[in-house]
Amino acid sequence: MSSKIRDGDDNFEGQCALKEELNKKIKEQKVVVDELSNLKKNRKVYIQQRKSNIFFLADRSQMLSSCKSKPRVITLSEKFR
Repeated sequence: MSSKIRDGDDNFEGQCALKEELNKKIKEQKVVVDELSNLKKNRKVYIQQRKSNIFFLADRSQMLSSCKSKPRVITLSEKFR
């Protein structure tokens, strides 16, 4: 019986950790969208290549629309409410 309780506690802690991680990603996404929205037109934006320290020049408006259209993080967080 106690092993079932521990398994339930571990599962609950895992869900809480996952929910916190998703909330953190949502907040980060909102900050990025806000920062890109408030940039002056002549500012340059760079995107980092995954798992690398290489950055490429990107179009500000494309980056903004790309960041706004990432519903997968929000969709995942809604499943755990």
